[in-house]
Order: sequence, then C-alpha cells, then structure tokens
Amino acid sequence: MTYIPISPHERDEMLATVGVKSLDDLFTAIPAKHRFPKLNLPPAWTEMDALEELTNIANANENVHGDLISFLGAGMYHHYIPSVVDHMLRRGEFYTAYTPYQPEISQGTLQAVFEYQSLMAALTGMEVSNASHYDGATATAEAVNLAFAQYRGKRRKVVISPTVHPQYRAVIRTYTQGMDIQLVGDAADAELDSDPSDLLAHVDDNTCLVIVQYPDFFGRVYDYTKFIDDVHAKGALVCVVANPTALAMFKTPASMGADIVVGDGQPLGIPMWFGGPSVGFFTTRKQYVHKMAGRLVGETVDSKGQRSYVLTLTAREQHIKRERATSNICTNQGLIALGTAVYLSLLGKSGLRQVAELCYQKAHYAAKALSKINGYSLAHNEPFFHEFTLVCPKPVAEINAHLLEHGILGGYDLGQDYPSLANHMLVAVTEMNSKEEIDTLVEVLSEVDHG
Repeated sequence: MTYIPISPHERDEMLATVGVKSLDDLFTAIPAKHRFPKLNLPPAWTEMDALEELTNIANANENVHGDLISFLGAGMYHHYIPSVVDHMLRRGEFYTAYTPYQPEISQGTLQAVFEYQSLMAALTGMEVSNASHYDGATATAEAVNLAFAQYRGKRRKVVISPTVHPQYRAVIRTYTQGMDIQLVGDAADAELDSDPSDLLAHVDDNTCLVIVQYPDFFGRVYDYTKFIDDVHAKGALVCVVANPTALAMFKTPASMGADIVVGDGQPLGIPMWFGGPSVGFFTTRKQYVHKMAGRLVGETVDSKGQRSYVLTLTAREQHIKRERATSNICTNQGLIALGTAVYLSLLGKSGLRQVAELCYQKAHYAAKALSKINGYSLAHNEPFFHEFTLVCPKPVAEINAHLLEHGILGGYDLGQDYPSLANHMLVAVTEMNSKEEIDTLVEVLSEVDHG
C-alpha cells in the first residue's frame, strides 16, 4: 500500500485534536520501560548483503518452476497462470487485500469484487456469490453457519461425506465448537467406496445440511441430482464443495439442485506459494442471501444516473448488531479474488474448458499407464477428473522419497488421513504435466517396483 507521510504541522494538528501536546504524551499509557526497550539485534546489513542472503535462502528451496515435476494435488494445484494476472494485481489501486471501510468512494475495488461475484455465479450456476472467504475450508464451514441460521437452530445435525477434504472437515469442527451441532457421516470407519446415496441413512428431521464434494477428495465424479432430490425430500439443504476447473467441463452443481456451492479458487490463477494464501468462493440461491456470511457488492446508479457500485449486504458485526451477525469471520480475500476474476476473464468460457479438458485427458493417460506397472493398480472404477487413487506395492512415503531423488514430487499419501488406505497415493495431473513428464513418472515408478 502507498505510504502517505504527514508534515510536522499536520502531526501537531492531530495531537491537538486528541488533546495532547507531544508524541510522548500520546504514549503515556505505556510504561516507560516498555517504550524503547533495548533490542539485542545484530549489526545492520547493507542492502547488497541482505539481498545476497535472501537470495541464497530462496535458492535453497526447490519449486515446481524448473526444479521439480509435480503430481501433488489434494486441494492445491499446479496450473498455468498468464503473466497479466500478476501484472494487474500489482497495480497500486488494487494492491490491498482488504475492502476499504469507506467502500463507496472505492468504485474500482467494488467493481472488481462485483465482477468476481458475477464470474463465480456463472461458473457454479448459482444466483448469488459473496465477495469471498479465506479459502475453501472456511467457505465450507460458513455453509454450515448458513444452514444453521436458515433453520433458526431448530435443526442441529450436519451430514458430511467422508470423501470431503479431510482438512475441510477439520475446519468445520473447529468452527462449530460450542454450537451444539451434531456432525455425522464421516466417522473413521466410514465406508469410502460406498455410493453417495448411502449418506441418506444419516439424514432425518433434525438435519439442516448435507455436504458432498465434486469431484470428491479421491477425484471421483458423481451426478448428485437424485441424491440432492432425496435430501430435499427430507427438508435439508445440500452444500457441494466443487473444484472450479472441473465446473468448466461437467454439470454445474446448480443444475443438480444444490443449495450452496463452495470451494477453493486457487486453481483459477493463484500460485501454490507455500500452501496459501488462497481464496474461498461461496455461492448460493437468492432465497438464502440474507443468511450468507460476508459481503455482497451490488450494481446501481448514482443521483446522476451513472453506473456505480455499493456494498449491498454486509452481514458482519461491524455493520449490524453483533448478535445478528451471520459470522464473525467473514473477511474476504479481495486481492486474491481479483486474481481469479482476471484469470477467468482472460481465459473465457472456452479457454477454461480447454484447461479442464487438458487436465482430464492427461490424467486419464497417466492413470492408464501407471496401472499397467507391475504391482500398481487403480483403486476406483468411477469416472474421475484430474486426480485418481493409485494403489502402490510399498508405503507411499518410501515411493515419494525415491521419486524426489529423480526430481519428481509424488502424489498425496492418503494413509495420513485414512488408515484403511495405507499404500494408496492420490495422483494429480494438470495441463502443466507434459506427456514426457508422465512417461518419466511411469518409468521411475517401474524402477521402484523392480527394486
């Protein structure tokens, strides 16, 4: 953000306004011994020394841009990011992660959020999108808050598929501590290969929400249309956690009848960094907009009839009574959300579809080749998008260590979250993986088998 200095005269005016004579008077509430503590700091470096040290530290890290071939996904994916995305984000007028507290004078920021909302609503097929959340996990937890509020606390059960991302399920449990909500469906011994319709056994008159993932954590794609109809027949809402890239290729959750569609927008032009920051999208139907957390920017006209933008809904504690706030954690990821909007506007509908098809075709080529290696096989027969579960002949950690020696970042070890899936690897393939890279993975894994 731009640093705005003040003159000595302006400083004195501000001090006079708050009723003190000097800066020292302003800080009298802080004990004197704590105002200027003696810090045990090393000697100051020159800029050249500091740059050399930081460069050496950075070079010690391996990344997926030249050092490693990545087949690791599980919620964070390696996609190509057009250079103009970063260029747009670094423009001074956008380079803030937070919506200003005087929003109506920030028309550019509001329009950027409005465009993001419009694009996410179009992608999911839903009617309303908020201005974003921290990440996909927090957006999913906010779906629980919406459903709980919709039924005014009279329904207190949430059914979660065991194939929803394990970290998302953990965040939901953190969010709902103290809310007296019953979370069922994803017990440690839950059947992972069962049909999603088996979750209906948990749905009753006390259920406010059912959460499923699309594609699920193992990459499998299900048509939830009949399932959602059956849940609605029992009076509960359905939240679909979606991969936004997959939505360019498959039926939208809205067309299947979903009430809430959430997910992580990282695949849409956001780097993997070190696991974040990311952006969580949250879309729903218009009838639930007043129970939706966060902000919603709307388009209107000013007194002169000119197009303008306003914060239409802000169900947060700074703007309404605390007890009526939908959520106390609804800060949006303004800068990252803008990045997804730039990415989507650059690719367009056909470009995003092309990315999705590349992911799909390359993943299926990889799955077919890997399953032919002696000792390896696919765990599931259901259709999948760009991730699949590979059954391995040895512990995944041991195989990944071997892959890393060959410059390959292997798949996710599913045994970490699902004890019954020891020796099961979740392999992710995107448009960034060339045929040669996939063939190299197959070749190296064949060596592991021979070893």
